[in-house]
Amino acid sequence: MSMNLPNKLTILRVIMIPFFVFFMLAPYFEGYGNYIAVAIFIVASLTDLLDGKIARKYNLVTNFGKFMDPLADKLLVCAAMICLIETGQLTSWIVIVIISREFIISGFRLIASDNGVVIAASYWGKFKTVFQMLMVIVLILNFPHPAFQMLGTVLTYIALILTVVSLVDYVIKNKDVLKDQK
Repeated sequence: MSMNLPNKLTILRVIMIPFFVFFMLAPYFEGYGNYIAVAIFIVASLTDLLDGKIARKYNLVTNFGKFMDPLADKLLVCAAMICLIETGQLTSWIVIVIISREFIISGFRLIASDNGVVIAASYWGKFKTVFQMLMVIVLILNFPHPAFQMLGTVLTYIALILTVVSLVDYVIKNKDVLKDQK
């Protein structure tokens, strides 16, 4: 099986995650490790934007991409948020809510695919991902200016609200997936 460009970008995003975590948490880079980490995170986030656009524009959508692309996003954002708990910039309850949503949606998708149904990402889910990524970038940069700190707090709560709203929207739209299929 040859890999198309969107799938290669998705795999690249997954490969970047350990490097991101290393620069985020390793003690050897006092003062600048977070800048390297945020650069890796931004590049990885941009591959997410690119792979989807390329796949749709050139009709390169594959089952691998449909499965791996959202998984790569979840791995990237969840790794970042767990690192932010470690650095004291994010509280664990917020991360638990966000990760729980991802598990619930993944469960829904699994049940749906068992029944031959593909559940597309919603706009709420896309907004949620964008705000989670913006939140991560601002929290990693952690500039000491009060306005920047406030921006981080606001983005955190917007990401949290969008996480819950997108979950509720998803469950309501796809509740039939949970009905027994005979």
